[in-house]
Amino acid sequence: MKAIFFDLDDTLLWDKKSVEIAFQKTCTYATTKVNVDAESLESAVREEASILYDTYDTRPFTQMIGINPYEGLWGTFDDPSEDFQKMKLIIPDYQKEAWKRGLRKLGIEDEALASELAVYFPQMRRESPFIYEETFEVLDQLKEKYTLLLMTNGSPSLQNTKLEITPELAPYFDHILISGAFGKGKPDPSIFEHALDLVGLQASEVLMVGDNLMTDILGSSKVGMQSVWINRENKRANDEVKPTYTIENLRELIQILK
Repeated sequence: MKAIFFDLDDTLLWDKKSVEIAFQKTCTYATTKVNVDAESLESAVREEASILYDTYDTRPFTQMIGINPYEGLWGTFDDPSEDFQKMKLIIPDYQKEAWKRGLRKLGIEDEALASELAVYFPQMRRESPFIYEETFEVLDQLKEKYTLLLMTNGSPSLQNTKLEITPELAPYFDHILISGAFGKGKPDPSIFEHALDLVGLQASEVLMVGDNLMTDILGSSKVGMQSVWINRENKRANDEVKPTYTIENLRELIQILK
């Protein structure tokens, strides 16, 4: 192995926890304004946001690039392509409407509060970056031995924001590849082929590390790369998508490489 490709969200960055904390802070703030249970509000907004997100004509694009509804709740999508510009126009209404519908589901009609929470949530998400405790320890051991490439699905503006609020991470990587800038997301084989071109290597010389079977592992297998599935939450394996290795902590990657 000469290079290692890493996924970003929930592989190196603990994005799931960041979203959870942002919801907790925002919903707790809402309880100071109206009589509402914070956990019930979070559940309602998550559900309503997911339903609403699927109604926009940008949904096929967000699925291809890999942008989920909760990223929609804090992203600006100020990126140059026509599809991102459509999202940029839609997203302020989406963010407000998701909170408005979540409140309404709990019997609260308060448009002003929905607008306030739509602004508050992105602030809380930016203030809540989390990185797995072993991330830097492992990258320190790999940096001098391998070419490292970061391959992440999403909007360039949003993924770069995540890297800006965790500034220690980006310097480890020789290349950073964001699906929204490339034009297609994992698991499309073309983004993996492009990544191989960037490092100038064959698929047999590269290892893909990621947490998502249907993007990281499936996509890398399509171009003949070996893969490591990091399964921290004991998710069920998939009979059709089989990683070369499965680990529960990034530290186990060092032993695999040895």
